[in-house]
Parts: sequence; C-alpha cells; structure tokens
Amino acid sequence: MKLNRIGMLLFMVVFVLMLAACNDDKDDTKTGEKSDSSVQTDTNVDETVESGGELIVEVLSEAVELDPHGSNDVPSNNVQRNIFETLVIRNFETGDIEPLLAESWEYIDELTLQLKLRQGVKFHDGTDFNASAVKANLDRILDPNIASPRLSNFEPIKEIVIIDDYTVQIKTEKPYGPLLFTLTHPGGNMMSPAVIEEDYKRMESGGEARAYGNENPIGTGFVKLDKWIPGQEIRLVKNTEYWGEQVAYDSVVFKTVPESQTRAADLEAGYAHIIDPVQPTEVPLVEGFANMINQPSVSISYLGFNTEKAPFDNAKVRQAISKALDRKSIIDGVYDGFGVAAFGPLSPMVWGYTEDVTHQDTNIEEAKKLLEEAGFKDGFKTTIWTNDNPQRQQIAIILQETLKQLKIDVSIEVMEWGAYLEKTSKGDHDMFMLGWAPSTGDADGALYPLFHSSDIGNNNRTRYSNPELDKLLEAGRVETDDTKRESIYKEAQEIINAEAPAAFVHHQAYLTGYSKNVSGFSVDATGIYQLHKVKISK
Repeated sequence: MKLNRIGMLLFMVVFVLMLAACNDDKDDTKTGEKSDSSVQTDTNVDETVESGGELIVEVLSEAVELDPHGSNDVPSNNVQRNIFETLVIRNFETGDIEPLLAESWEYIDELTLQLKLRQGVKFHDGTDFNASAVKANLDRILDPNIASPRLSNFEPIKEIVIIDDYTVQIKTEKPYGPLLFTLTHPGGNMMSPAVIEEDYKRMESGGEARAYGNENPIGTGFVKLDKWIPGQEIRLVKNTEYWGEQVAYDSVVFKTVPESQTRAADLEAGYAHIIDPVQPTEVPLVEGFANMINQPSVSISYLGFNTEKAPFDNAKVRQAISKALDRKSIIDGVYDGFGVAAFGPLSPMVWGYTEDVTHQDTNIEEAKKLLEEAGFKDGFKTTIWTNDNPQRQQIAIILQETLKQLKIDVSIEVMEWGAYLEKTSKGDHDMFMLGWAPSTGDADGALYPLFHSSDIGNNNRTRYSNPELDKLLEAGRVETDDTKRESIYKEAQEIINAEAPAAFVHHQAYLTGYSKNVSGFSVDATGIYQLHKVKISK
C-alpha cells in the first residue's frame, strides 16, 4: 500500500508524540520506534497452516559476514538476527527495552549496569549460555585485534564483571546514556565462547581475525547455520533445542537474486515466500498477487564526500553539490513517492531528531555561487561510486546530469556490495552513495559512527574530522539529562548540515513483498525481517 505524503507526515507527528511519552530517565529508556500497522497489507491468508517446510527469502544482496562482531551491514544483520540473540531487545510497538537473554537489569550506580541472565539456555554447539559467555563476547568486540566494525557503539564500556554464573555487571568509564540501546545492537549478539576461543587460537597461528567465527556462527537463536554457498544462498535449519518457542518451519533459505523482476516473478509463481526489496515501480504489480509491507525507517541515504581529498576538502564544494541535489525529484522519480526527503542526518524516527536546524536544501543558483567562491567556476572532473542497488545507481545518474549545470564532469563506477564496503572504507573514493540505519534508534548510534573522527576507515567513510563535533558527540554519550542531550545533538546537526561531509537524500521506506500463504511476518524500522512467528499455509 502506498502512503501519500500527508499520511506520512501524520504518521511522523504521531510517532514523535509517542517518543515523548516513552521517555523515562529512571531506566534510561530514551526512545523506540513504532511500526504503523496501517502500512502493511496482510490479506487472504489461507488459515490452513502447515508445520514444517522451507521458508524462501530472495534478497538483492548477500550477507558479507556472519560473525556478529564483523560487518555492519543490513544484509548480514538479516541473517544473523535469526542465528544469534542479544541480551535485551527493543519492542517496536511500545518503544520499550524488553528481556531476551537477560531477564532483568538495574543500574547499581551511574557507571554500573547489572543484568540477571536467563538460565537453561544453550548455544547450538551445546555450550551453556552464562555470565562467562557474556564477558567473552563483550571483551571480544572491545578487543582492537578483532577490529570489529561495530566497536564504536561499545567503546564506552570499561569492564565486564562476573558476579555469579547468571549475574553480570557492565561498567563504563563515564555515564553512558544509550547503554541499554547499545545492547540491542547486532554487535551485542551472543556467540558461543567455544567459537571465540578457537578463533583466537587460529589468530595466534597467523589466521585472520573473525574468520573462524564467520565460518562457524554458533548462537542461541531459533535457527542455526546449515550451509552457505557464496553468491547463491545461506540455509538455516530449525534449532530443535531452542529455549523459547519453536519456529513453525523446518528451515529458511536466503537466496541472492540480484534481478528485481526475477524476484517478483518467483514470488508470483510460488518459488519464493518473501522478496526484498520490491522496486517502487513494481509495488502495484506485486500488490496484485501478494502482500506488501511499506515500513517507515530510521535510515538515512546520503551522498558522501571524501573530505580528505581535493576538492572535497573544501566545504563550499560540498555545500554546492548538496544544494544541487533535488531531493523531491529523486523521491518522486526514483522512489515513486515512497520515503521522506531528508534535510539532515537524522530520521524523524530517531531520538534527537529536530526540525529546528538549518536545513540542507536545493538551490542551483546558490550552488553555482558557492562553487565559484571555492575557486571552481569552471568545474572539475570526479567520480561517484555506488553499489549494485538500482535506486542508488539511478540517483548517481541524476546527479551526473544535474552537476553538469555546475560544469562538474562525473563518471559512475558500480561495484558488488562486499567489494564496495571494503573499498569505501579504504578512502580511495571521491563521492559515494550509501545509507545508514542506526540500530540503537538514538542520535548517538546515528551520528557517532558516521562522523566522529575515531571511526574514520570504518563507518566514517567521508573521513570527516572536526574537533568541535567530536567533543559534542562525546558529550552526548555521557550526558544523562534528555533536555541537555537534545541540545547537544541539535548543535551537532547544525555543524554536520553546514559542513556537509555528506548530502542527505532521503529516509527510506522498506518495501518488502510476501506471499499470501505467509502469516506472522514483518519488517522493523531498521530493515530487519521478523521471522520467528512466520507460518506457511497451504
């Protein structure tokens, strides 16, 4: 179902009001995201539910890595989410933090969070889940030798202390307001300590960090890895020893199918149960034979600039290109009206969002003036990198044409997803198209990884460094007063919008199709599939 613009705005207003109602300084619950059930069409589901069978999910991009302390991308998260579990989890309907592998928690003081762990849980290899397992996992993600791309969210953690077999304390250097939300992040997934131990042994013998964990992703989740055929599929099978409710199907397979028309045809023919993404122009077609989810998101898509390379080390050049970017035309022309235009780095669904900042806007005449002031009246030659995402490729083509008005000659280079992430982290690019979905739902998780100088070469692919912004982002982490944090992040957004290390395009709507023979399926605001309750009917 396609949301009109007014409907989307009404949704966002209601959501922001809900966020205000959910704030609770006592338990540090800062935010949550609510999925609007009105955007999901779930009709004509056959009520004759079969137990067993294989759930087939066809996706555009393959997971990059299955070690939970590895690659920080949505395709990887979507597979890992079913194999592993975190200590706590967010309820997107209420915005609350809820128990998962931890049954309860309390702050002993402003630097110490104590968690009581669920008993009777085992990893897929039979190893017990306990306080030692929690310590092994959190110590590992903090280990610089592991080089986790997910480290930045966990850096404030100083020490993990075992109180007894099922009680653990997490201590921070300074007060860390988003700690509970950080523990919902995929980097907080719990992996078997036996795998961690073996991975370290292989590293001591010259092996690559996380290689063994990637090959042996052993968690506590409701399914476990059966096989991974690179470039083709990842197959997971039911964990019959799961501590919670068993899934209704026997296995789930994630098939890599790059062609959107093939995915749609397979869904219609019954060869797939779920397809992602559905191209915006194909939504009416898919709605004719299947159910559609149109999920508003916490994500931001952006055009990033390598701020270490000329001419993008000049803020006026970056500002000029940002002002040449026609966001409304991109949403209407590329996304067929799905999604919300972005004027800054935060989605309206992220805590810390405010409209009361200077907006990144479109003004081609101002863009020309800025470029002239920067000394590039006659333009220059450059390159935009993008991955094999059709919308990003279309945006790159639009930019290529638009920037001709500024006499900027743009070439486009398209790469496979895994290679794209690797190359953009090395800093060889000029401009690049990418997105970010802050799993924590907090401004810290949205801004710190992308723009703090300590994360250059990891998530900070613009390679932007600003001491003033660094101080603000560090202050936002340790401040526990919501009003003061809001002020800090407002100032941070002002700097980012003005300095323009990135030109922000839009907040994506996740478009996912699924069979009318499937029930219990949804997608959360970070783009993660909810597969635990899925049932397949005849």
